[in-house]
Amino acid sequence: MDTATLSSPISQWEAWLQDQAARWPKLKVENIIAKLEQLQIGQMERKDQFHALILECLAQMSEGEPDWTYLASQLQLEWMYGQVMHNRQTEQPYRNLYGLLQTLTEKGIYSEQLLQHYTEKEIAALEKEIVPERDNLFTYIGLKTLSDRYLAKSKQNEWYELPQERFMIIAMTLMAGETSEKRHDLIKESYWALSNLYMTVATPTLANAGKSYGQLSSCFIDTIDDSLQSIYDSNTDIATLSKHGGGIGVYLGKIRSQGSDIKGFSGVSSGVLPWMKQLNNTAVSVDQLGQRQGAVAVYLDVWHQDIFSFLDSRLNNGDERKRTHDLFTGVCLPDIFMEAVENREDWYLFDPHEVRTVMGYSLEDFYDEEKGHGSFREKYQACINHPDLSKHRVEAIELMKRIMISQLETGTPYMFYRDEVNRKNPNAHEGMVYCSNLCTEITQNQSPTVQEEQYVEDGKMVIVRHPGDFVVCNLSSINLGKAVPDHVLQRLTRIQVRMLDNVIDENTIPVMQAEITNKKYRGVGLGTFGWAHLLAKKQIKWESDEAAEYANEVYQAIAYYTIEASEALAKEKGAYPAFEGSDWQTGAYFEKRDLESSGSWNWTDLREKVARNGVRNGYMMAVAPNSSTSLIAGSTASIDPIFNKFYSEEKKDFKIPVTAPDLSPDTYWYYKSAYEIDQHESIRQNAARQTYIDQSVSFNFYVHNQIKAKELLALHLDAWKQGLKTTYYTRSTSSQADYDDCESCSS
Repeated sequence: MDTATLSSPISQWEAWLQDQAARWPKLKVENIIAKLEQLQIGQMERKDQFHALILECLAQMSEGEPDWTYLASQLQLEWMYGQVMHNRQTEQPYRNLYGLLQTLTEKGIYSEQLLQHYTEKEIAALEKEIVPERDNLFTYIGLKTLSDRYLAKSKQNEWYELPQERFMIIAMTLMAGETSEKRHDLIKESYWALSNLYMTVATPTLANAGKSYGQLSSCFIDTIDDSLQSIYDSNTDIATLSKHGGGIGVYLGKIRSQGSDIKGFSGVSSGVLPWMKQLNNTAVSVDQLGQRQGAVAVYLDVWHQDIFSFLDSRLNNGDERKRTHDLFTGVCLPDIFMEAVENREDWYLFDPHEVRTVMGYSLEDFYDEEKGHGSFREKYQACINHPDLSKHRVEAIELMKRIMISQLETGTPYMFYRDEVNRKNPNAHEGMVYCSNLCTEITQNQSPTVQEEQYVEDGKMVIVRHPGDFVVCNLSSINLGKAVPDHVLQRLTRIQVRMLDNVIDENTIPVMQAEITNKKYRGVGLGTFGWAHLLAKKQIKWESDEAAEYANEVYQAIAYYTIEASEALAKEKGAYPAFEGSDWQTGAYFEKRDLESSGSWNWTDLREKVARNGVRNGYMMAVAPNSSTSLIAGSTASIDPIFNKFYSEEKKDFKIPVTAPDLSPDTYWYYKSAYEIDQHESIRQNAARQTYIDQSVSFNFYVHNQIKAKELLALHLDAWKQGLKTTYYTRSTSSQADYDDCESCSS
């Protein structure tokens, strides 16, 4: 019943449902027909009535028969097709792509650039590449999420765009700058990857590609300098990016602590907390395109004198004047602090401004180049020993307890292991990584933007700012549960890296220093989702040696193909500007990870090609949370286990039953709830994948409310010792925290 609409006779719907009943024997067609008649489907116009009907259909199906979701999806498609055909005045759902472009460009929804880049003949040829049958791949919740939040509608909320057209528009947008001789083939390949649900692009790209508003990048990281000018300039930049749909990470570690001096007047600084309050207000008041409030994470070093008030800032008790409930927090941890925690030693807190004044250097600018010794611990010890530098002594374990108390109550702070991050930073020749982003998967060079001077010229005020490294995250993710079993990783990764790289050129970022940094490093984050889905399909138990070994196997393949694809792009288009002197160029990237040729992976040959031709992207891989886009693709989120085999997806306007993907008697026992899994096994898997990921992973801990302090501490120590760069939420069954992942990072 491909062309059925809501105005179709009941008899047509009955014939269609009888046909579906052959696939789903438990479907009670007579009950649904009665409901159709009761709701007078021939006159139905309200979407909520139709969704109520779909849920009535779901109520007839058994939890043990998960394919009911595809029946519901078919019903949703029929309704969408009817709406679109009515609004576009066509007799078939997928007709006249050029007309769609014209209409939505005239309505101000699509950007004029699409019609400028592509001729009517080219668009007609691309329309022939669309495969409507791939709409049948969607689960109901996936289709509903895509249609409600991402498909293009008029400003009056009328449906115009269909799923396969959204995928084609994304492909056309990202390949617009490619040469005319190969552009059609590259669009076709991009569409193949997207429409088969082998991959997803990040939420900003999925929502905004081809449109006249919004931008395509996911997250940003700013570094605030210790000056009033920098603090307020950064707040303006953060507000601007939040307005355009970006999630923000902010490093506060350079700001002087409470009680520090200002211009020689001692004890007058209020520390970082007032500036956190300001950022909190920005996050609330500057929302993301009217859809959700801004999302900001702030990071502070564990040696900063304001660390205790920082850790208390999200607690639900205490002085509300010192609380910033709408900010997420992260703490930056050097190896020597973790050693002090483990050995029950003292720890010292300092004011970064006083360190700069007395010592002549910034403590945050150093890290341990090797495990156990290096520049940071030497500079830290020198600060302890200096008689003129004020310091505050605490027990390291007591500070760690405060971190864990906050985690169990609020889910944060995130953990950022700064020494390991910087040791593995492939672009350490150009800078330093101070913190991560809102979802802890991005680790790239950072530095503050500084105003150097301002003057009047020809009656105009000229402000000169030296741009710092303002990090940009460009994300997309492989659907492991589908791409790996279908053996398409190499083909997929090749086009996916090109798509990510083109985001950098096709995007317009409203903050200039972020635009400059984006072009300097051409950083991207190719990630994954569906790890739990893949293990279940392979019938591999989560808590097993086989799972850790398989993580090593899968992520080694992804890393090899990703680097190979970036090298090929560099040969075609040129290496990223900061390539010379990088670990990619010297080969240190491969040495630090002990990447030796074995089996199918000729790392020696790849290393030589990279040194000779360069790589297109200075940063390449990062695993984001991607909860919403993995839902669209019908798989499990990121590298996380599932919560339950059966659950309800609840949003403010609907509640829909959802089943773990591909649930069957064969996979049932391989899906285990996150809270029932030994978290040390998850750490072991993540350590295996982290070997091959040049950035980091949004890695959650799942703990029960009765967890003992020593058990949570053991998890953190294990994560640090096994070389994890970051950990994300500590998700406790007792916590009332909001664990809503950054929507922008969902990829």
